[in-house]
Amino acid sequence: MNIEILLAFAAATATLAIAPGPDNIFVLVQSITNGKKQGLAVVAGLMSGCLVHTTLLAFGISIIIRDNLYLFWMIKLFGAGYLLYLAYKVYQAKAEIVLDIKVNQTTSVWPLFKKGFWMNVLNPKVTIFFLAFFPGFLFSDTLSPYIQFYLLGFLFILVSSLIFCAIAILASRVGAYLNSHAKAGFYLKWMQIVVFVGLAIYLVGTGK
Repeated sequence: MNIEILLAFAAATATLAIAPGPDNIFVLVQSITNGKKQGLAVVAGLMSGCLVHTTLLAFGISIIIRDNLYLFWMIKLFGAGYLLYLAYKVYQAKAEIVLDIKVNQTTSVWPLFKKGFWMNVLNPKVTIFFLAFFPGFLFSDTLSPYIQFYLLGFLFILVSSLIFCAIAILASRVGAYLNSHAKAGFYLKWMQIVVFVGLAIYLVGTGK
């Protein structure tokens, strides 16, 4: 088992979780408008959805690894290309972070959990991102690919949950910081670009 690969995976996950995106912005807005309990409900829904994507990835890609290594390499090249595409889309986007906060939103926990869950499960971009991100971080020559993908999935969920929960709990401070520091969006934008490009290079440069 290669611990360095797992640490690299955790670091990349943490960086991507911190960088503003639809999911953590939604958690932040719900926490500011409705309270941290509602924000945490959204986090729970989003992370539960990640289990679905992890399962699809584990069973689908593991079969490909077992049956056709060349096809697996094609998937890795596709993944690298997709990560570069994401870097380009971030580069095109505006650097400022817009918090679209509305009053009188739903305050019940269960509907927010379900909304977070379905936001994640029904988003094909999450499936494609998992497909692009995970294969380059297989960390063992002895463990089954099924087990490795699930361990990566649980590590992804753990790291993302810790950061998203921190955003929910510290929502007012995070929101105030983002609103008062105009350069925050610029730095976070370029942090995403560097991470996506770095992951693409790493994905191509690693073996099975």
